[in-house]
Amino acid sequence: MPVAVVTGSSRGLGLAVVRRLLADGWTVHGLARGEQPAAPGFTPHVVDVTDPAAVQAAASAITAAGRVDLLVNNAGAASMNALLLTPVAVAERLMRVNYLGSFHCLQAFGKAMVRQRAGRIVNVTTVAVPLSLEGEAAYVASKAAVDALTRVAARELASSGVIVSAVGFGPVDTALTRGVPRAQLDRINARIGLSASPSPEAAADFLLAHARSAASGHVEYLGQVA
Repeated sequence: MPVAVVTGSSRGLGLAVVRRLLADGWTVHGLARGEQPAAPGFTPHVVDVTDPAAVQAAASAITAAGRVDLLVNNAGAASMNALLLTPVAVAERLMRVNYLGSFHCLQAFGKAMVRQRAGRIVNVTTVAVPLSLEGEAAYVASKAAVDALTRVAARELASSGVIVSAVGFGPVDTALTRGVPRAQLDRINARIGLSASPSPEAAADFLLAHARSAASGHVEYLGQVA
């Protein structure tokens, strides 16, 4: 039975990915700060991905029981602020959660995958990077760092049989985006050729289809960003 680790697994896209994997017969470990639902085959771990010691402790506990076939670095944070008005604390938090959170998990679980000479890591990014969306400079910068991390890690880990790639989304219909004005969401979706924000389940399907076949280093977007 294949084993996956999903970060940000308590809600939204992360929870949808967990449920899809469980339905497909995977054993799944979730890393999240909040409460996670109980389900057969699912083991929750209360972990803040910005804490490298906590991530490493969880990775050690999970890998002690066997291999890890898939890591989905989904945990993230977002904030919309005009560049000149963005508080430094907001920019620092976004970098800690989005970039360093992915870095800590990739490093901890990547070491286990290198030892087993196989594995796949999928990082979650955003269409806001190639679109250079106004009002999201700090968020875009943190996710651009994830894109760069993906490409470099793909090169470094390829010889060990570890595939690293990324998927990018526009607005997904979650509690987080429901607080954003509808007109703003419509403008972003129109720019990427979507008529509406996808559900978490649809986004999870896209992510897992990517995970099954994407080449290492590839960043794939849901929608058109060219």
